Amino acid sequence: MFEDSFVIVDLETTGLSPKNGEIIEIGAIKVIDNKVVDKMDVFVKPSRPLTWFTTNLTGITNEMVDEGLSTKDALNVFNEFSSGLRLMAHNAKFDMSFLNTYMQKELGQGVRDDSMDTLLLSRAILKDVPNHKLGTLADYFGIDYTGAHRALKDCEITLDVYNNLRKKFNGE
Repeated sequence: MFEDSFVIVDLETTGLSPKNGEIIEIGAIKVIDNKVVDKMDVFVKPSRPLTWFTTNLTGITNEMVDEGLSTKDALNVFNEFSSGLRLMAHNAKFDMSFLNTYMQKELGQGVRDDSMDTLLLSRAILKDVPNHKLGTLADYFGIDYTGAHRALKDCEITLDVYNNLRKKFNGE
């Protein structure tokens, strides 16, 4: 159920579906033998300006993404960073849908479909929380949620949630 080596990934996007939304930030943390060994965070330049809603939610501005990588280049950076390791995300279905759609479109390949999901782990382990949103779990475990909705910060929160779920599962 728990692994010691993986890459946590989080995406910030312009929408809820890869059919009409674009990736604007990719954050990831590489964990080997339960130790953080590397981090990455890249902006991705979208094909159209960001909406007020996206900027308000994420804090990401048009100026920030204007200097971002192309989607193809950002995905290549991520592929190299995560090579050979299982992916993890909170609500992995969302992030994997964007990754698969854009990797197929830009690189002609999808991502592995064996990702770990802290949302599903929390549903299996925690029965006393009102919901399993990342913010709720951060509050439950006393994790600082300041700066959430930015890719790398969400990865850091997800890692803390994962480690706390492991402790709870092991009765610590």
